[in-house]
Amino acid sequence: MTMDVRVEDGVKQSWALVEQATITGLDLAVAYGPKLLLALIVLFAGMSAIKGLLAVMEAAMGRAKVEITLQKFLISITGVAAKAVLLVVFASMIGVETATLIAMLGAAGLAVGLALQGSLSNLAGGVLILFFKPFKVGDVIEAQGYTGVVKEIQIFNTIMTTPDNQRIIIPNGNLSNGVVRNITAEPTRRVELPIGISYDADVDKVRALLLALINSDSRVLAEPAPEVRLTGYGESAVNLSARLWTKTEDYWPTHFELLEKVKATFDREGISIPFPHRHVLLHHIKD
Repeated sequence: MTMDVRVEDGVKQSWALVEQATITGLDLAVAYGPKLLLALIVLFAGMSAIKGLLAVMEAAMGRAKVEITLQKFLISITGVAAKAVLLVVFASMIGVETATLIAMLGAAGLAVGLALQGSLSNLAGGVLILFFKPFKVGDVIEAQGYTGVVKEIQIFNTIMTTPDNQRIIIPNGNLSNGVVRNITAEPTRRVELPIGISYDADVDKVRALLLALINSDSRVLAEPAPEVRLTGYGESAVNLSARLWTKTEDYWPTHFELLEKVKATFDREGISIPFPHRHVLLHHIKD
């Protein structure tokens, strides 16, 4: 009989706990259920809105012909920032203390920023380069002591190849803060040929020969007109400068071939190209 009483008391206590848990659960559901449901609705709606926003951004940047690398970066960073804001809003709606959460995120961001100062500088430089486009893929540039063709512009680095086919990787922070000479940015370039003739040569004749030679080359532009100027007097030569304009892609072929033709023309016309001479006088001293 005593055993039955104990079992019955245990059952009653268990039912009492179940009833208490049920009441507590119902109270919590009534108190927080609508908030949680609303927060979930906001969360899913926000994710859909962020997805739509990113699609609109991608389409707008595509129409504006923004560099694909910059497009991906901006879309990625915008998505992360928007989702972080949405997470804070969701936490606030379900009753989480957001001040502490925001402080923790801020401290984590500061720590990451301090640890990645150099990388962030390169990242910012990459964004500036991709946005303002001081050079683009395919341009020949001179920067940080190197000259080469730009092969790829990444967020952190720019990759270029030198004329002897070496690969150079330059951090974008250095490029955005340093001097960059874009050699092929303009459609035309001026070719300047330094030429020395002897002091006995007829300058007017040489000028006429050079202008005739230059104007016979179809790659030389008529405007601005070619010119040959006397630029100075050297130790053993009269220095001239032949200046002409070509398309940028014709610069080096025109430069090299005209130099060869100048030598051949001077040889044919008997015009000497002097080189430095030294006169050594020996004095014999008798004992």
